[in-house]
Amino acid sequence: MGVQIAIASDHAGLELKEEVRRHMAERGIDAVDFGPASEDSVDYPDYGQEVASRVSSGAFEKGILICGAGIGMSIVANKFPGVRAALAMNIFSARMSRKHNNANVLVLAGRLTGKELAMAIVDEWLDNEFEGGRHQRRLDKISTIEKGLRESGHGV
Repeated sequence: MGVQIAIASDHAGLELKEEVRRHMAERGIDAVDFGPASEDSVDYPDYGQEVASRVSSGAFEKGILICGAGIGMSIVANKFPGVRAALAMNIFSARMSRKHNNANVLVLAGRLTGKELAMAIVDEWLDNEFEGGRHQRRLDKISTIEKGLRESGHGV
């Protein structure tokens, strides 16, 4: 398989993560799984950082994170420089997260998003590209904020 995407969940997102992995395999995309492997209770920050750190470092171009509501994983992932994690609860937000925000991590809510909708969200996110233009200017401003926080000792 050519394209690889990092993926992880917590216990609440495990079932949906497995469905997403199967769906991506059908599309010829290798979802490299960073855990967990069982439904035993785990702490989402441990798994969110596995994916976010790899996207931040450039080891993976994109990642997918899944937890119960999608909020915790979003918070964790967005702590990493260069990560633009977007919680998508519908097809429109998935599309806009790519076209306007160049989101490189998709976050799904395992307890709130049905399987069919989740697969449609994943497809929409994968099938759209960043539009650039005025949106790039806005992302550049976010990068400037990140850089300023790091230099001032307030950021990672």
